[in-house]
Amino acid sequence: MTQNWYAVYTKPRWEKKVAQTLTQHGIQSYCPINRVVRQWSDRKKIIHAPLFTSYVFVRITEKQIADAKKAEGVINLVYWLGKPAIIRDEEIEIIRQFLAEYENVQLEKAQFRVNDKVKMTSGLLSDKEGTVVAVKNNTVKVALPSLHYIMFAEVEKSEVTKVSSIQA
Repeated sequence: MTQNWYAVYTKPRWEKKVAQTLTQHGIQSYCPINRVVRQWSDRKKIIHAPLFTSYVFVRITEKQIADAKKAEGVINLVYWLGKPAIIRDEEIEIIRQFLAEYENVQLEKAQFRVNDKVKMTSGLLSDKEGTVVAVKNNTVKVALPSLHYIMFAEVEKSEVTKVSSIQA
């Protein structure tokens, strides 16, 4: 049975403890640690803080999902469209390499802007590309050119992924 990476949602500030507990139970886990330089009035100190707050990655088979969810401090797995979200090996490797190379790494959620090129990730329009024409709350209005017409689809932000951004 193949192993995949999954994201586990943890209690607040339990990331390191959960990773250690999972490892003790024979489950491969990865808690990306960010080296952050903190400035106090009298000194500087390097702090090792989890990059993703309340998340730990686990490499398990589908049969091991229940075991991972039982670990102390684990709230649940992260789900996407009703199934546990699988994280690609390449993405985990990129995180590892990035943290090995850089300090003070900061995360920012991808924001959609008008004229961004996007790809639909679910539904009937899955894998179709389009252009963002409007952004409102949790929805994005996407133009999908076909048959010499422009179709507009108002979709949840979670149903599209950015292909490229406009150049400012």
